[in-house]
Amino acid sequence: MARLSHIKSLAITRLAVGGSAFATPRLAGGAFGLDAEANPQAPYLARLFGVRDAALGIGILTSTGDARRQWLMIGVGCDAADALAGIAGGRAGYLPKSTSTVVTAVALSAIVMGVLALREAG
Repeated sequence: MARLSHIKSLAITRLAVGGSAFATPRLAGGAFGLDAEANPQAPYLARLFGVRDAALGIGILTSTGDARRQWLMIGVGCDAADALAGIAGGRAGYLPKSTSTVVTAVALSAIVMGVLALREAG
């Protein structure tokens, strides 16, 4: 069985997460510990995140060479910002500690995936 490359794994993950956040923002937000009932604007924000992640996945899949490296680097930058936002939300108290931990861990995992994909891209 052939191993899926880090690049394709990352792109597919971005498309899946982004697509689900856009299509089912309340369900996707709930998976991250966000409460759409307490914040009726949360689905709108989830869709913003979703389209960003899907666009990053499409950019990675449809580019090669230096352009693909740029898409990967932009993704790592977005994921770093997401991690910082998760930490800030927990520290400021507008995210529960458990939610802050989950969203930060997911963002840090995406950074690792992005770095592995960048190494693979050369």
